Amino acid sequence: RMAARDRHMAVITEWAADGRLALGVPLFTPDWKPAGSLMLLEVPDRAGLDAYLAVEPFAQGGVWQRVETHPFRIAPLPYRPLPRPGAPVATSRTHTVIVARDGTDEGAEARRLSVRRAHMERVSPMAADGTLAVGGAILDAPGGRMVGSIAVTAHADDAAARAWMAEDPYTTGGVWRDVSLYGTRFAPLPYRPLPGSA
Repeated sequence: RMAARDRHMAVITEWAADGRLALGVPLFTPDWKPAGSLMLLEVPDRAGLDAYLAVEPFAQGGVWQRVETHPFRIAPLPYRPLPRPGAPVATSRTHTVIVARDGTDEGAEARRLSVRRAHMERVSPMAADGTLAVGGAILDAPGGRMVGSIAVTAHADDAAARAWMAEDPYTTGGVWRDVSLYGTRFAPLPYRPLPGSA
């Protein structure tokens, strides 16, 4: 990882600058060991994803042992700007990446849709105040059915992130069934504004 890091940063800086990378962050275990990366790419098709993986040093150099890809739609919310070049780089965990999969039973989609409006009403002001850095839906296919969520929240530990999740309609409504949490921090990159940003 460390041997490939500078080349990785050069690639993601270029992709952020031209709008093909909406967000890229490292994932860490609770004891701050590297666990992977979350890359939210703005590519129209599989060819765009393949183009990224072909130049990504972490993919080509064996840092990433496994790559999972999922269609994803960023929720258009009033997000605060992501850290830009020149911003200080945190040396410890500042945020939590929440990967929450919906149930797979027959009623899963109906549960999500029944509380979606309440969920969106809850997270919109949190995007505006910086609690939610970015969030959206994992889809079962491009343009398809929502089957989960990814949220990057300003929580520096799992306990705070779980407390935040506990009050969300997707939790109280039984939507999120399989949840993974990862610590993270941001590198300041030339990101374009997220959908819904002012």
